[in-house]
Amino acid sequence: MPWTELRENRTTTGLDADVISRRISFRDALLEATAEMLASDPSVIVMGEGVDDSQGVFGTTAGLKDRFGADRVFDVPLAENGMTGIAIGASIAGLRPVFVHMRNDFLLTAMDQIANHAAKWSYMFNSRLHVPLTIRAVIGRGWGSGAQHSQALHSLFAHIPGLKVVLPSTPFDAKGLLMASILDDNPVIFIEHRWLYDKQGHVPEAPYAVPIGKANILRPGKDLTIAAISYMALEAMMAAEELAKKGIDVEVIDLRTIAPLDAGLIIESVKKTGRLVVADVGWIFASIASEITALVAENALKSLRSAPVRIGLPHLPAPACHSLERAYYPDKGNIIDAVNRALGNGKQEKNEP
Repeated sequence: MPWTELRENRTTTGLDADVISRRISFRDALLEATAEMLASDPSVIVMGEGVDDSQGVFGTTAGLKDRFGADRVFDVPLAENGMTGIAIGASIAGLRPVFVHMRNDFLLTAMDQIANHAAKWSYMFNSRLHVPLTIRAVIGRGWGSGAQHSQALHSLFAHIPGLKVVLPSTPFDAKGLLMASILDDNPVIFIEHRWLYDKQGHVPEAPYAVPIGKANILRPGKDLTIAAISYMALEAMMAAEELAKKGIDVEVIDLRTIAPLDAGLIIESVKKTGRLVVADVGWIFASIASEITALVAENALKSLRSAPVRIGLPHLPAPACHSLERAYYPDKGNIIDAVNRALGNGKQEKNEP
């Protein structure tokens, strides 16, 4: 299969001219990756609620049924646990299913299949059996989605051995990480934030894969490290721009993958800057943000000049009305406050758990 490995420098600096001249949206990057995998590998199938309709899951599967046929791109019943079991069976039998869920929340109804079967079969059979299953799921607020349609459960999946958990924040990574996920012989939970779908970015037309487990330095800096997840990487970059105007130079790391986690890059960055802020899209309590904080405390404590600061959702179900959403979800303002706190500038973040 023809596909190009991403460079190992972890940044887009120095990419070829065709990479940086072509801009498409996050949703189109996902669509393009899926189409290229379907065209190059007959074992790839796409299944899920609404993947074959005119909307095509926010446009990410639009037109695929017409191009590749109903036997490879097809709708499924509202039976997440049973259909996930079918997808696992298909992957064991030699296919590479991409199972698309409209909402991250709906994966909870399939946790038996995901946690007790997909995550464990390779281990139980001493790697003689594989489950090359990619499960796509959407997170994030919008139109008052509320407590049952906007949960970010990535920390839950990262807690389960045997699962890989991917959260791209740029169109470049959306395409490259989705292709890498489909090519992987292990189950991958691929999580997309709905606020990213319209974001434009540089994406090469040729197929390529971004290595799973490698974080990306979006912005080098010397005063403080911001480790950001999913959409919060964009908020972190906006915060970094405002902080730079005040002479504060922060390093922004887009984690991209939380299982496996690029612990080495995080520790290396904190040892350089001496300070850490973790910006998550989920609840802070028992979160990947907490895990990163513990990781740094265990491996770079002597380098820390101040206590790490976590940013995320308060330990409450998500509200539905827009006024409460504005108070519930953190943004660049919370990140700026957290940086000031870590630097000892006397400000407190406004969204602590």
